Amino acid sequence: MAVIELKNINKEFGTGISRVQVLDGVNFQANRGELSLILGPSGSGKSTFLTIAGGLQTPTAGTVVVEGEQLEQLSAKERDQLRLNKIGFVLQSYNLLPYLTVKEQFALVRKIKRGNMTEEELKILLADLGIDQLVNHYPDEMSGGQNQRVAIARALYPNPEIILADEPTAALDSNRVQVVGKLLKRMARQHNKAIVVVTHDLRLRDYADHIYQLMDGKLTQEK
Repeated sequence: MAVIELKNINKEFGTGISRVQVLDGVNFQANRGELSLILGPSGSGKSTFLTIAGGLQTPTAGTVVVEGEQLEQLSAKERDQLRLNKIGFVLQSYNLLPYLTVKEQFALVRKIKRGNMTEEELKILLADLGIDQLVNHYPDEMSGGQNQRVAIARALYPNPEIILADEPTAALDSNRVQVVGKLLKRMARQHNKAIVVVTHDLRLRDYADHIYQLMDGKLTQEK
């Protein structure tokens, strides 16, 4: 059974002559053990798609089902709990707290959620991403690519069943893209997670189980 399913999703912003339809009749599902790639240029609605899939914003019309629960039927508190326990987000803004070191970012996660990776698993993850030497650094002491890799690690650390990533390789060179692509594919296969990546980075194609194109608000799957 799909762990995330979007059914006939429409999303509009504005009214009257300023109305813009960002998503138009989108249908999508993500399964455990698979990495799905949503490709599209800037402004194609990829970020809107991802935030609707994760319950961060609501569609104008349509239904989002996560782990068998329709998000529109949940209270705000219930949606918050669902995101906390089931979904890991990698957002373009990194969302790292500027006054915490890398090590402290993970300590904060431990305070608010149980069932995270073990310390040994975290060490291996940080080493895989090449950031194990940065644990005592603050975000403003690191490059954009380093912050991006920390954000990826922080999303994976709580061991969520679903990972939603928005341009996770935008600031990375080709070698790091390979590392991240292989890591996400391994997490999906070996740990039975559903991973959805929205991006315009074609370098990730080789790691995907399913590839979709989002253009003019419409989603189509590549054969």
